[in-house]
Amino acid sequence: MKPFRIEIPQADLDDLNRRIAATRWPEKLPDTGWDRGVPTAYLKELAEYWRTSYDWRAAEAELNQYPQFTTELDGANVHFLHIRSPEPNATPLLITHGWPGAVAEFTKVIGPLTDPRAHGGDPADAFDLVIPSIPGYGFSGPTEQTGWNLMRVAQAWAELMRRLGYERYVPQGGDFGAPISILVGLVDPEHVAGVHLNMLATTPSEDPADLENLSEVDQARMAHSQRFNDHLAGTMKLHSTRPHTVSYALTDSPVGQLAYIVEKFKDWTDSDRFPEDAVDRDQLLTIATIYWLTGTAGSSNQTYYESAEQLPINLPVGRYPTIQAPMGVAVFPHAAFVAIRRFAERDFPTIVHWSEFDRGGHYAAMEEPDLLVDDIRTFGRLLKKD
Repeated sequence: MKPFRIEIPQADLDDLNRRIAATRWPEKLPDTGWDRGVPTAYLKELAEYWRTSYDWRAAEAELNQYPQFTTELDGANVHFLHIRSPEPNATPLLITHGWPGAVAEFTKVIGPLTDPRAHGGDPADAFDLVIPSIPGYGFSGPTEQTGWNLMRVAQAWAELMRRLGYERYVPQGGDFGAPISILVGLVDPEHVAGVHLNMLATTPSEDPADLENLSEVDQARMAHSQRFNDHLAGTMKLHSTRPHTVSYALTDSPVGQLAYIVEKFKDWTDSDRFPEDAVDRDQLLTIATIYWLTGTAGSSNQTYYESAEQLPINLPVGRYPTIQAPMGVAVFPHAAFVAIRRFAERDFPTIVHWSEFDRGGHYAAMEEPDLLVDDIRTFGRLLKKD
């Protein structure tokens, strides 16, 4: 394992700004708000802010305050943050991002999770954090290898935790981080103390009884998830069939990459008019900048192709094997998929903790960090009781 620092050459930042300034914009698109994608006027303003006001060096310094490392796992270079708590009996927590995510989305939860004493919490709730970049994402860099499906990532994560010397740990995640965390529980049952998720895709079976007496709230959740499948899953379908083709545009145009990411933060968050209603603008731009500077638009897209049979748009009921470890689920109402407890407990009988919130979406660590931190702490206490 080698220590790592983010040190982007100034020439790369200058090139980014030059490319933003030279963007060739589509003209006379219909003014339809967000119904057909990112509005031109909004994106022009955001891109100009990115070029003239956003401070990558500040974001770089914020990330570099945390210990970072790289190591080779199954032939891939893997970057990860490893933040040890000052508390001696902290629980190891393995947090996995998704797409289009990055380790930068967790900066608001690192302090409260690792040092609750300094953030008004109980020191008994402390966690050691391991936050890796999935192979092909961010500072793990592009990977030429095929075969990096969710199971392979889970196996790599189990090996990473073994190398770090953790005997018992808790995988946690949303988006791709959710199935990866479940699969870590499958491949490393003797070391996984529990699994915590902040997104879980659930579906009814073919049995009509599944839908009997379903509450209005759960019916609305089913409609919400179905809307994703019907109208918002275009990138999922594209990446799972032709991930290379879109990669050329995303790797050549920073504004194209920005639009691609911003659309998800609008569609999958608890936002009203703009993504910034739900997430911090600079934090959002940090994630887009990481994808651009590392050239990982194309390699990150491959996850969908490699795991096509495991995607929510393709999978039947019981999409993941039952795991032995206790599970905790935090349900945020504006995530891409909103879990329904009846279906979740049918597929995952080891669920011991279930929370439903009235706000928040897909990027809980960015949107509602306090709610996510409290829920992880609550789940951690349950594990200690056992």
